[in-house]
Amino acid sequence: MAGHSKWANIKRQKAVVDAKRGNVFTQLSRAIIVAARNGIPDPAGNFQLRTAIDKAKAAGIPNDNIERAIAKGAGTFGGDNNNLEEIRYEGYGPGGVAILIEALTDNRNRTAADLRVAFSKNGGNLGETGCVSWMFSQKGVCTVEGMVDEEQLLEASLEGDAESYEMTEEETAEVFTEVVNLEKLSQTLKTKDFNVTDVELRWIPGNQVEVTDPEQAKSLFKLIDTLESLDDVQSVTANFDIAENLMAIISYSNSM
Repeated sequence: MAGHSKWANIKRQKAVVDAKRGNVFTQLSRAIIVAARNGIPDPAGNFQLRTAIDKAKAAGIPNDNIERAIAKGAGTFGGDNNNLEEIRYEGYGPGGVAILIEALTDNRNRTAADLRVAFSKNGGNLGETGCVSWMFSQKGVCTVEGMVDEEQLLEASLEGDAESYEMTEEETAEVFTEVVNLEKLSQTLKTKDFNVTDVELRWIPGNQVEVTDPEQAKSLFKLIDTLESLDDVQSVTANFDIAENLMAIISYSNSM
């Protein structure tokens, strides 16, 4: 289980100094469109759609926007959103850090070109399919907050067929399972009155590259920020580890 949450922890720390991205509505709306297109346009019977809607609501997206995205995915609204396709891109950042990018795009050439520019300008390079994905495995993850009894969490996790869990901070845990079992685990935890605040599919690195040089870390964060700012990009995952004291230095310098 060790190392499962390193990227999640880094993301949480980095978010402290990140400005709210202007394209978050676009990304979440696209996730709803694809979820509605891949299954039925009813969240009650579509776990992927239900999860996407929950995240959209948590981000403050108005209900009208959510309903419009569902209609687009169902093909009842019009437009060209049915051309959206899910693509995974792979590459290397500064110091040989492996990076996975998940995108939703209606134009592969445009997205690949934007990603290639982002990598080349920030000390990395966009690679071929399969160049780094072998270092990652995809898991379902439920985040539980306000957890006070770890033994009860263990029991509920076992009942929900979880593989493992990890305490990420006080009273917060992440519970891991196979992708196909994520809905069962989420429902089991909720039935046991746990506060499940996030449900997602996440790429988990099998190993980490330790980043110790401040300038290299800054370049890496700049690359990730640039990738995340692209409208077509849904998520970015990397396999680096960084000491908390170095993270604090970078956060301070970015806030100046």
